[in-house]
Amino acid sequence: MIGLGTDSDRMQAVVDTSLGRFAVAATAKGLCALTPLGARTAAARPAAETQSPPAAEHEGHAHVAAAAAALTAYCAGDPAPYTGALDLAGSEFQLRVLRHLLEVPFGAQVTYGALAKDLGLPGDARAVGQAIAANPIAILIPCHRVVGAGGTLRGYAWGLDLKGRLLAHELRIG
Repeated sequence: MIGLGTDSDRMQAVVDTSLGRFAVAATAKGLCALTPLGARTAAARPAAETQSPPAAEHEGHAHVAAAAAALTAYCAGDPAPYTGALDLAGSEFQLRVLRHLLEVPFGAQVTYGALAKDLGLPGDARAVGQAIAANPIAILIPCHRVVGAGGTLRGYAWGLDLKGRLLAHELRIG
């Protein structure tokens, strides 16, 4: 973990992994963002990518450290789901979808339609996809495991290339 520092009420760090560099951000309540650096969408990138904040003590430090450790373990092939504290913003529906994603096992894939059905919303695959698109926590809330009908790679806020690499990583390990 490098570049540990604060930005307002958030603690941020950059984590180097075998799958690339990631910006991790947390508040005193929990992990609030995990973003691949070099993500194709500039709006998805936290400030940690563009600045090197000074080392500092902050209540979110333990959450940043826990997320960094979980991300590093994931990249090393640990299939354990993330169980650390989360500080998510969004509608109740978005939060429900994101919480449900935590139940999709390492190496498994689920379609948007099946996920909607699991949530009791058959026929609402598009709404589920929109909620997933708002996921601020890459990998640890595993939205990359959601695919289109027939297993096609569909939408990923950080690009289909990374989504494909994450799925291939899980298939190699699992």
